Amino acid sequence: MILLVHMLFGSAIGYTVYSLTNQIWLSFLLAFLSHYFLDLFPHIEYLASTEDSVKKLKSKSPKEYLPDLFKVIVDFLSGILLIYFVSTDQPYIYFCAILAIVPDGLTVINSLFEINILKKHHYFHGKIIHFLKHKKISTFWRISTQATASIISIYLLLL
Repeated sequence: MILLVHMLFGSAIGYTVYSLTNQIWLSFLLAFLSHYFLDLFPHIEYLASTEDSVKKLKSKSPKEYLPDLFKVIVDFLSGILLIYFVSTDQPYIYFCAILAIVPDGLTVINSLFEINILKKHHYFHGKIIHFLKHKKISTFWRISTQATASIISIYLLLL
């Protein structure tokens, strides 16, 4: 799933939970866990794979890794801007957005350094949570899940 959708959904979950319970730590936890929830659904990724992108980065050839890096930066900044425009602009909302993309960051760190505990996370995130990744599901449904999550998130942030 693209970062923007994870960030929107994580910020919406964090905002909603905090509004209902006034428990900031619960909103942070659920924002983080929202990443795994969204990744259970079929979706499209703009990078072929994290491992391929990391191989390009390790090649140290800007021609290899700059296109992927550009996509990630534009995606991240788009998420921040969209949250800014549709939310109450509270700092904890942005923190929830960042927490919602941490699992992908852990995957990148694991690909760069191969740390034992992150290998376990990579297996959990990549094989168990993304169990539908290699199933034959139409592009329409893969995009629909992301669009639905985005629409729900924007609605919640506008409340």
